[in-house]
Amino acid sequence: MARLEDDPHPHLARLRDKEPVAFVPALGGWLVTSRDLALAVMRDSAAFTVDDPRFSTAQVVGPSMLSLDGRVHTRHRDPFARPFRPARTRERFTAFVEGEVGRLVGGLAPAGEAELRGDLAGPLAVAVVTEALGLYGVDAATVRSWYGAFVEAVSAITAGGAAPAEAGAAYRLLRAAVQEAIGASRPGSLLAEAAREDLTTAEVVANAAILMFGGIDTTEGMIANAAMHLLGHPDQLRLVLADRDLLPAAIEESLRLEPSASVVDRYATRDTGLGGARVRAGDLVRVSIAGANRDPSVFPDPDRFDVRRGNAAEHLAFAHGPHFCFGAHLARMETGTALTALLDRLPGLRLDPSRPARAHGLVFRKPPRLHVRWDA
Repeated sequence: MARLEDDPHPHLARLRDKEPVAFVPALGGWLVTSRDLALAVMRDSAAFTVDDPRFSTAQVVGPSMLSLDGRVHTRHRDPFARPFRPARTRERFTAFVEGEVGRLVGGLAPAGEAELRGDLAGPLAVAVVTEALGLYGVDAATVRSWYGAFVEAVSAITAGGAAPAEAGAAYRLLRAAVQEAIGASRPGSLLAEAAREDLTTAEVVANAAILMFGGIDTTEGMIANAAMHLLGHPDQLRLVLADRDLLPAAIEESLRLEPSASVVDRYATRDTGLGGARVRAGDLVRVSIAGANRDPSVFPDPDRFDVRRGNAAEHLAFAHGPHFCFGAHLARMETGTALTALLDRLPGLRLDPSRPARAHGLVFRKPPRLHVRWDA
């Protein structure tokens, strides 16, 4: 398991080549590593569902768009997804994201060194989620503490333990903040709008917690991974510095090479054949986004970071099907704005050679720390 957390890609490549749907006892279920079969699983919520009592997130915050399928999933998802359509996202968040990035990078500039995940990526992601939810009067540090408690609880349940008491306390505080936001019904309040659309307070709270999962951890990882990849490949960095129009492509290539959420779970609803394997009803089916994104039948020379790769955007980093991440446009905006500011305002930006960085983790992959230097 430690080897999978450190560098799963050689193991995923071997499985994809020899057994693209393999039962992996250490993971407690089937692992899907090819892109075509990953798409098949994520598209077919009737055969491969998230709606299962073992789904750990639902045990912590209750049923939500993340742990439901079919019509009830649509009822939970739509009120939250509509405000994140591209045009509305640009209108609602461009100025806020630019302001936060400018403040954070401006504060770092005189020092000549920083740890980008903790000093930029994490604070930006938390601030944007706090703003998106409209939890006015709740500071970013508080939102981060609630999210941290939920993550610890999910991790404990996944490992076969019980959720710590802190998760219950965080849930009660989040519920109180959501109730206040619903009651205040401020113009544009995402939570108040959701409460008016046939969602109970408990359902609004659960989905607010899910937006924390989707908007904090994965976006923080996306920013950190993209900076790590660009700075770790000087030849590719030079291309982007010479042609800033390549920056969006560099972000897509980073998402392909190292998706910050590298595995999604489904449960088989019936006996079915999948890639030559016989999957039984109730079996856990884990889709390796990381494996699918390096499928050489789709992405030639898949382990290479190439900002000019023509089809990098065909990655599955935001999942696919009914559970496609509707915050993808906002996450791209945050990452692009952050990288632009770093390259514009920190001359000679480079990785700190004395403290090397590499992605780590089995489910969520990002560098634990990303130390950089520049010419202050």
